[in-house]
Amino acid sequence: MKARRNKKQIPSFRKLLKTSKVKLENKLKNKQFKQQSTLKKYRKEQRKLRQAVKDAVSKKPIPLEDPKEKRPGKRIEWEEEEEEEALPLDMMDEDDLQLMRDLGQRASFLTRDLSSSEPVHAKKRKHEGVIDKYEKIPRTLQTAPEKELIHLLPIKDKSGIIPQTREKPVTDSNQDEEDQEELELEEEIVEDPIRELTLEEHLIERRKKLQEKKMHIAALASAILSDPESNIKKLKELRSMLMEQDPDVAVTVRKLVIISLLELFKDITPSYKIRPLTEAEKSTKIRKETQKLREFEEGLVSQYKFYLENLEQVVKDWKQRKLKKSNVVSLKAYKGLAEVAVRSLCELLVALPHFNFHNNIIVLIVPLMDDVSKSISEMCCDAVKKLFKQDKLGQASLGVIKVISGFVKGRNYEVRPEMLKTFLCLRIKEVEVKKDTEDINKPKKFMTFKEKRKTLSRMQRKWKKAEEKLERELLEAEASESTERKLKLHTETLNIVFVTYFRILKKAQRSPLLPSVLEGLAKFAHLINVEFFDDLLVVLHTLIESGDLSYRESLHCVQTAFHILSGQGDVLNIDPMKFYTHLYKTLFKLHAGATNEGVEILLQCLDVMLTKRRKQVSQQRALAFIKRLCTLALHVLPNSSIGILATNRILMQTFPKTDLLLDNESQGSGVFLPELDEPEYCNAQNTALWELHALRRHYHPVVQRFAAHLIAGAPSEGSEALKPELSRRSAAELFETYSMAAMTFNPPVKSSSSKRKSEVLQGDSFLNEDLNQLIKRHCSEVATHLPLDFTKYLKTSLR
Repeated sequence: MKARRNKKQIPSFRKLLKTSKVKLENKLKNKQFKQQSTLKKYRKEQRKLRQAVKDAVSKKPIPLEDPKEKRPGKRIEWEEEEEEEALPLDMMDEDDLQLMRDLGQRASFLTRDLSSSEPVHAKKRKHEGVIDKYEKIPRTLQTAPEKELIHLLPIKDKSGIIPQTREKPVTDSNQDEEDQEELELEEEIVEDPIRELTLEEHLIERRKKLQEKKMHIAALASAILSDPESNIKKLKELRSMLMEQDPDVAVTVRKLVIISLLELFKDITPSYKIRPLTEAEKSTKIRKETQKLREFEEGLVSQYKFYLENLEQVVKDWKQRKLKKSNVVSLKAYKGLAEVAVRSLCELLVALPHFNFHNNIIVLIVPLMDDVSKSISEMCCDAVKKLFKQDKLGQASLGVIKVISGFVKGRNYEVRPEMLKTFLCLRIKEVEVKKDTEDINKPKKFMTFKEKRKTLSRMQRKWKKAEEKLERELLEAEASESTERKLKLHTETLNIVFVTYFRILKKAQRSPLLPSVLEGLAKFAHLINVEFFDDLLVVLHTLIESGDLSYRESLHCVQTAFHILSGQGDVLNIDPMKFYTHLYKTLFKLHAGATNEGVEILLQCLDVMLTKRRKQVSQQRALAFIKRLCTLALHVLPNSSIGILATNRILMQTFPKTDLLLDNESQGSGVFLPELDEPEYCNAQNTALWELHALRRHYHPVVQRFAAHLIAGAPSEGSEALKPELSRRSAAELFETYSMAAMTFNPPVKSSSSKRKSEVLQGDSFLNEDLNQLIKRHCSEVATHLPLDFTKYLKTSLR
């Protein structure tokens, strides 16, 4: 059956924090474009009003009484006659006359036949908005100052209908003219073509813009650092620059803002976690200083949350290859932005493990450890390793381990091996064992009052009381986590690590994760529960016998098995002879080429197998390993030879009777069988370490020194004893010290000084005196014979 793939998606900041991206964008847009949008709206409204005025003046409606009449001249005469009947002209002022003429140009209830059966408000709704705006337009008269007339309901008396109006002075008489000029100016600006810049001018312009943005960022950052509590609002202004829209400098400015905000948060963030206030705390009266601190903390947490959301969005856009609507940032530039965002997240993961939203950063970083991009994957793995190394308590490490374990299981163990290699950096040296839980970190017991009264005098009780009070205060002020809590966290962390390891051993033995698992088991094997020892040893032996492992992986299996047996497993009666046999059999697979790196693991295995288990190792086994290691030292690199000879030195000192290998005489019966794979039955006591004499003539001086030291019987004193810098170092340390990975010779080779001769001999001085005279005579003779005939010699050779 196919394993079900975990379809559960990793929660994003959006779901975790229940915030709205739309709300954030709307607020930002309202702030940036409030002034421009208000001005545009006002101009648009003025434009519509002016258009309505033009339409109203240009249209001359047909009278309602005679809709078929199309001649405008007769219509105007008829209207004038009706107006004359309604009110004599000699009783009107000039203003009223002009007003009546204006009203006569429009179809209203004044020119309407009241006996008509047509509805009064027909066709009103369609142009209702236009008429309302038209009513508010200022009227202009040539003879009088500009006034706004508000029309009221008319009055009808015996003489006729009298219109009612109210005057309202207009504050700005030239507003329409100014608006018209602005519109014309805008049209002219839009119509003018934009001058194309050359490449050099464009670069100069871009450099100028970038310098201005840098100065602005620096000013904001300096203000925030100088007084964070007072200038916390400037943090929001700086964060708003993450939405830079100028395509020339958008990418660079966003990168600069991301890095600036990162450094700011690292500097101004307090060393404690900020929790939300309760309702009771909000309702309590507090001092101004406390209120200011609360506002600062709330603003800091809010801006930190939005900053993390922005970083998450940058990474998400790059992963999904999405372009924003504005198209300010190209797809190619998104990778650079994403790398800067990931680097910032990694820095925050390491620098602020105690602050808010650390678990959310972990949820973002862990999937990126398995990213296709190698640079981003290495960046995240290095950050997690750094976090593990500096985490003393273990709280942050536990959070990361939980997410990694779930991620590996969800991906069905198809992840990068580097993810599991980060486990090797965990700072776990001891865990909580059941039998020792009662003895761990016993609290200090103070004397009771009865005990004091029995044993102490009055003055002594007084001093004792003061001393205990001081001790309690010191314990409270220490503010360090107890050993018990630390052990619990380490135990829980290691349990999750072992669960991950055992799942891979059980379900994915041919996975590329297996080397990392075996390496991790080799490091933490002494902390595994005793209940798993038998099963684990069987699994390790099966892996070795399968032949699917590389030589380095098989060495890790051997190392893991002996770490298990050297820890809690020393109480178990298990003889791992098959692991000794496997290592002895495969020693010659190491050489100066690709497998040279496995020498370091071999030296660690030999230390655990022979030195630390000296009581369980027989003399025959020790002799066989010493002989084979000396043979191996002949065909490996110098640093490997030094490490192997250092191991032999320790073995000869640990097992004193092995000095018989330095004697030519055979011990007991039988002949040494070097090709036999069983160290117990190869008769190693009947051979000698002749390899040491060959190593004594080695080109490396340290190898020569070790060989001479072993030939002398590895003495601790005397002329053949080693110097302290060689004798006090372990074999693995010597292997690292004299490594040739940097392509340098250690110790450096002395340059040979060329011996200059005092007298330089000429060419003739090297020749014999008789020979010199013969040469001179032949050179002084003049050639008088005829030229040589080469054809003669050619014919002779052909015959």
